[in-house]
Amino acid sequence: MTVYAVSPEALQAVVAAALGDKVLKIGVARGELSVDVDAAVLRQVALTLRDAPGCQFEQLIDLCGVDYSDYKGVGRDGPRFSVVLHLLSVSLNQRLRVRVAAPDDDLPMLPSVTAIWSSANWFEREAFDLFGIVFEGHDDLRRILTDYGFIGHPFRKDFPLSGHVEMRYDAENRRVVYQPVTIEPREITPRIIREDNYGGLH
Repeated sequence: MTVYAVSPEALQAVVAAALGDKVLKIGVARGELSVDVDAAVLRQVALTLRDAPGCQFEQLIDLCGVDYSDYKGVGRDGPRFSVVLHLLSVSLNQRLRVRVAAPDDDLPMLPSVTAIWSSANWFEREAFDLFGIVFEGHDDLRRILTDYGFIGHPFRKDFPLSGHVEMRYDAENRRVVYQPVTIEPREITPRIIREDNYGGLH
C-alpha cells in the first residue's frame, strides 16, 4: 500500500508540535519545510525527528556545511557556519530540511549525529574537511577528500582559489614534492561581442 505525503503545511504543524520550544524558526519555502534549531539541542531534535509519530525520518540523505561569511551584504547576519541536514521518511513519504548554526566562528563545532543516522559518517567528515566544522562525538573525524597534509579548508569563502601549495612529481628525486603556488592569480573577463550580424545572426 502506498503512503502519500501530507502537505508541507500539515507537516509543519506535526514537526512544530513534536519539537516544541526547540524550534528557533520553521517555515515552508518553495514547497519544502525547513526548521532551524540550536546546536545545544541538535541530538535531542534528531532523535525526536527519527522516532516521533508523524515524523519518522528514518534516513539522513545529506548533510552539508555552509559558509555565510559573504551574505552580510544581502542582509543576513549571525554565525558564519551552519550545517544543513536533509531528512527522508520512507514510511511516510516526506522530507525535511534542518539547519543548525555553529555558535563559534573561530572554532565551529556541532554535535555529531552519526549515532542516530549512520549515513552521517562520511557527510560529517566532508563538512570537516571542506569547511573545518568539528563534529563532537564523531568516532573517526579525519579528512576524506583532500590530502593528509592539506592546509586549510577549501570551501571556506576566504580560501584562495589557487590554494596555498601545489604538488608535482620531481623526476630527479623520484617523488612527489609540495611547493608554493606558482600560478599568478588573474581575473578572466569573457569577451563580449557587440558586432551587428556577428556569425551571420540577425
